[in-house]
Amino acid sequence: MSAAVVSPDRPRLRPMREVDLNAVLEVERAAYEFPWTRSIFRDCLRVGYHCFVYETGVGLAGHGIMSVGADECHLLNICIHPEFQRRGLGRALIRFLLTLARRKGAQVALLEVRVSNTSAYRLYTQMGFDEIGIRKDYYPARYGREDAIILARDLTLDNLDGSPQRSKQP
Repeated sequence: MSAAVVSPDRPRLRPMREVDLNAVLEVERAAYEFPWTRSIFRDCLRVGYHCFVYETGVGLAGHGIMSVGADECHLLNICIHPEFQRRGLGRALIRFLLTLARRKGAQVALLEVRVSNTSAYRLYTQMGFDEIGIRKDYYPARYGREDAIILARDLTLDNLDGSPQRSKQP
């Protein structure tokens, strides 16, 4: 019998379980000033959203939550622990979720991002997301509320990393 060893340098993506919630909340608190609550994550698991975590040999490095329905997916939460950011994990997680969404029949992907979160905005636009609107006062902020930029991506037209798809020759 062999055991799989998870390296702290090579996080492994796997489905989130309720037993992960303490560690998920630690990642949320490290990454966000206004993190999701345990009950939000528990509800996402309960209703069957697609919930995944990045596991390392020393704990969790991040997580992602996505709903799929009515030909679209909604990326609800993409979070990478600050110690693991800038290593391509966010991009890989998004690509994984969009691939899953396509397999589930989604034709468009939607998400919201804080106006102030320029690094996430840049990642999303690099991956082919386009602005389609603003949600006024969507997020809690230190002094009141903050707007969200609504982004959308057509899942039927191009590669999942945002690069143009090569046309097929007859």
